Amino acid sequence: MPSQLTKKQQNTVAFNDEITKRRTFAIISHPDAGKTTLTEKLLLFGGAIHVAGAVKSNKIRKTATSDWMDIEKQRGISVATSVMGFNYNDYKINILDTPGHQDFAEDTYRTLTAVDSVIIVVDVAKGVETQTRKLMEVCRMRNTPVIIFVNKLDREGRDPFDILDELEQELKISVRPLTWPINIGARFKGVYNIYEQSLDLFKPDKQHVTERVEIDDINSPEIDRQVGADDAQKLREDIELVEGVYPDFEVNDYLEAQVAPVFFGSALNTFGVKELLDCFIKIAPSPKPVQAIERKVEPSEDKFTGFVFKIQANMDPNHRSCIAFVKICSGVFHRNSTYLHVRSGKTYRFSAPTAFMAQRKDVVDEAFPGDVIGLPDSGSIFKIGDTLTEGENLHFKGLPSFSPEMFKYIENNDPMKTKQLNKGIAQLMDEGVAQLFVNQFNNRKIVGTVGQLQFEVIQYRLLHEYNAQCRWEPISLYKACWIESEDQEAFEAFKHRKHQFMAVDTEGRDVFLADSGYVLQMAQQDFPKIKFHFTSEF
Repeated sequence: MPSQLTKKQQNTVAFNDEITKRRTFAIISHPDAGKTTLTEKLLLFGGAIHVAGAVKSNKIRKTATSDWMDIEKQRGISVATSVMGFNYNDYKINILDTPGHQDFAEDTYRTLTAVDSVIIVVDVAKGVETQTRKLMEVCRMRNTPVIIFVNKLDREGRDPFDILDELEQELKISVRPLTWPINIGARFKGVYNIYEQSLDLFKPDKQHVTERVEIDDINSPEIDRQVGADDAQKLREDIELVEGVYPDFEVNDYLEAQVAPVFFGSALNTFGVKELLDCFIKIAPSPKPVQAIERKVEPSEDKFTGFVFKIQANMDPNHRSCIAFVKICSGVFHRNSTYLHVRSGKTYRFSAPTAFMAQRKDVVDEAFPGDVIGLPDSGSIFKIGDTLTEGENLHFKGLPSFSPEMFKYIENNDPMKTKQLNKGIAQLMDEGVAQLFVNQFNNRKIVGTVGQLQFEVIQYRLLHEYNAQCRWEPISLYKACWIESEDQEAFEAFKHRKHQFMAVDTEGRDVFLADSGYVLQMAQQDFPKIKFHFTSEF
C-alpha cells in the first residue's frame, strides 16, 4: 500500500475526523432543575461566553444566554429549544437546550429526534419528577444514550444512594455513579471523581471553576488533609459500597442505552460541570446513522442529507423571517450549493446558512454531520419534517405532531390588523407552537395546544412580534383526530353525519373534533371503516 495518500483519501480522512469530533446532545429535565444554568456553564468552559447570566431572578437584566425571547426573560423559563455550538478540547459540541415546561413538551420531543445523546438534569431535593419520566420514555423509544447530572448539591437534599435507587426505579434504566459527593447542603465539600480518580473541592463561586486535587487512589492521605478524617472515612465507605453494588462502567453499555452514568454537582456554582463535560466528550457517541423511510443514512456518506426539526419565527425582530433548524445527517453542507427540497420537488440555494450561539448567529461556509444549521426562510418554504438532499428522494421519519388537549377559538381584536394577525398565526403554527384547525361548519379558526401556557405565549408573541391583537373564546372539545379511509363512500358519509365537528388542518387534512370521550368512542364503533389517528404522522 503506498504511503502517500491521494487527495481524495486525504479528504475522506479529514471528513471522517470531523464526524468523530462531533457531539450533538440535548439537555432535558423537569422545570427548575437547573437545565438552562447547566447549559450556560458548559458554554463557559467552551469559551463561548465569558460571564454567566443569572437565571433565577427576573429582576436581573443579564438573563440566561439560551433564553432569548422576551417572554422567557420575564418568566424565567425556556419556552423554545435553543441551539448552541462551541469547541472544547478539539471537539465540536452542539447543545440543544430544551423547554422543561410540560406545555412545550412537543418542541422537546421533536428536538430529541435531532440528537445523538442526552443529559438529564435531576434536582437532588426533588428527585425524579413527572416531566423527566415522560422525556425518558422518548429517549427509551429511540434508544438514546443518557447521562444523568444530579444538581444543586450545595442545597439540602436527599441521600445520594436514595437518589440512585429512585433513578433506576423511575427511569427504568441501570445507573452507575462516576463521581461521588462529599456531604450535601451546607456541609458540601466537593466530589470524588471515580472515573478520573481525583478530588474536586467545592468553593461557592458562580463564575470560576473550583480547584482539583490530583490523588493516586481513594486511600490517599491527601484526602484526609483536604476534607478531614471523618468525611474521608465516610467517602471511602461510600465508594466501597458503590464498587460493590454497581458493576464496572462499560462504555458500550452506555452507548447501547443500557446504563446511565451519574454525576453530582452544582451548576449554579460551576461545580462538577467540568467533570461531566470531560467525561462526556470521551464517551458520548459521535453522529449516528439516521433511519429514513427509504433506507438507513450513514453520516460518512459523500452526499449531503438533512431534515428540518424546528422552525423559529422572529429570531431577529428587525426582520420578519423564519429560521429553519436543519440537522445534518450525512455529507457536507456547502453554502451557495443547490439542494433539493424533497417535499416540493424544487431546488434552492442558501447564501446565508447560520450556526448558532443562542440568538447570536454566524454565517457558515460548511457544516458536517451532527451539526445544526439555520436556514433563513422568508417565503414559508419549510415545514417541520422537510428533507433536503443532493437529489435523492428521501423522507426522514419520526417528527410527529400530537393530538392537542386544549382548544380555543382565536378571534381578531383589531380588524385593521387582519393581515398581520394572519401572517403571525401562519408563522407561529409553522413553528409547531400549536396547531390550527378551521371548522368546516362555521369557518372559525380553532387553536389546539398541549398546555394553557401556550395560549399566553401565542397572544404575547402576536402582539409584540406582529403588532396584532387576538382574543380567545371558549370551545368545549375533547380531542382532535386525523381521519382517513380506503372506502370513499364511508368517508363521505362520516363527514356528512359529523359535519358540525369536521375541520381541516394547515396541510388540508380532514380532522374530526370530538367534544367528548363518549362521542369519540361511539364514532369509532359506528364507523369501523374510518381510521382515527392521534398523531399527524401516518
